[in-house]
Amino acid sequence: MAKQEIKTTSPNQCRAARGLLKWTQPRLAGASGVGLSTINRYENETRPPRHAAILRLQGAFESAGVDFLFDDGSQGVGVRLRKN
Repeated sequence: MAKQEIKTTSPNQCRAARGLLKWTQPRLAGASGVGLSTINRYENETRPPRHAAILRLQGAFESAGVDFLFDDGSQGVGVRLRKN
């Protein structure tokens, strides 16, 4: 059985998710446990973080109600808030 690929967020999706939640970078750092400088470099695309850091960012957003959309041929890439 083939290993399932885990899709991870892009810097654009990270910025968009923060915007949806009205989170600052420091708020995201606190929620994810990822360093503020790492988040800043990731969002400004100056240096990619480790895969584990991206997964922590994604997990913090998902816990706060953000769904990530990945290009599956129909919806395109983006973010949205989950309905409660």
